[in-house]
Amino acid sequence: MNRDQWKELLYQALETETGGIRVYESALECVVNPELKEEWQEYLDQTRNHEQILQEVFGKLGMDPNVETPGRKVVRHMGESLVHAMQLAQQSGKRDEAELVAAECVVLAETKDHLNWELLGQVTDNLEGHEAKTMGDAVDQVEEQEDEHLYHTAGWSRELWMKSLGLPAILPPPEETRDVKTAVAAAKAQEERFN
Repeated sequence: MNRDQWKELLYQALETETGGIRVYESALECVVNPELKEEWQEYLDQTRNHEQILQEVFGKLGMDPNVETPGRKVVRHMGESLVHAMQLAQQSGKRDEAELVAAECVVLAETKDHLNWELLGQVTDNLEGHEAKTMGDAVDQVEEQEDEHLYHTAGWSRELWMKSLGLPAILPPPEETRDVKTAVAAAKAQEERFN
């Protein structure tokens, strides 16, 4: 395993969580649906915890969490761009449209976040001793929550789009009511939703 690339992934994961906090804070300023607001508030709290968990990982591994890497800068730029997109949507004065943009921005942020934790899980299988335990404990605490963040918000985004198109929408979405936490369950919920 390329250990330098593993460390790069850790820096990007930390930056993703830090940026995710700002994404959720901005999304909460756009949200209209009270159930979605409650969900995103929970995800914001969890994201703050995920950032703290990664800070602890850095400490346990003896790594400086403030190191700047090229990839980390790119991740920061993407997060800032998502926040800016939501701010632009809010300026339109159309709250439903801003909520829809916010849902899409959260899905984009959570896609990167989900990938980070999936990869960190794979890395854990290739580590030994203290490193394996440190990473394994972190992944065990976070990965299922990241699955929920991505799959539930993708469902919200789809259903908010359906509503905006004047088509029948299911709010909260099936992913939410079925408490989907896997890609297979998300695909099944979506398939059943349209059949």
